[in-house]
Amino acid sequence: MKTEALEVLKNRRAIRRYKSEQVSREELEAVLEAGTYAPTGVGTQGVQIIAVQSPEYLARVKALNASVLGRDGDPYYGAPTIILVLETEECKTHTLDGAAACTNMLNAAYAAGLGSCWIHRCREMFESEEGKRLLKEWGLSENMTGVASLALGYADCEQPKPKPRREGYAIIV
Repeated sequence: MKTEALEVLKNRRAIRRYKSEQVSREELEAVLEAGTYAPTGVGTQGVQIIAVQSPEYLARVKALNASVLGRDGDPYYGAPTIILVLETEECKTHTLDGAAACTNMLNAAYAAGLGSCWIHRCREMFESEEGKRLLKEWGLSENMTGVASLALGYADCEQPKPKPRREGYAIIV
């Protein structure tokens, strides 16, 4: 195994504090490209990735995710970019395909020197009327299913250290 790949897999951790500086276009495109190379069931490539950077849409997406929790505030920890991952329900593996894309992007973000954090509640966000309005504004089908979202940006904290792996996490039979 290439040592660089293993280093990324072993050391990438969730970042929960970001600088306000926007992610560079080159770094964002590298992260998005990694998501497009994730495996998909029967090669359908049914994942839809949306990078949100405009202040208006950032505010709306943050408010939408917070509303699912019944709270105010920023569930994306101040990240200047939010990546949304959606799928069409026609694909039987839509949740797994979207999760694979998210994992690729999390690892690519770390490899590019960025911080990222997987944020839940995306399904509930895009089941809502406001979520469906956003999809329509972006020219997407209202029948898309939210899989996950990612906070993305430059970390404004120390890189967390990985916890030791538990005994018996993996077995060979």
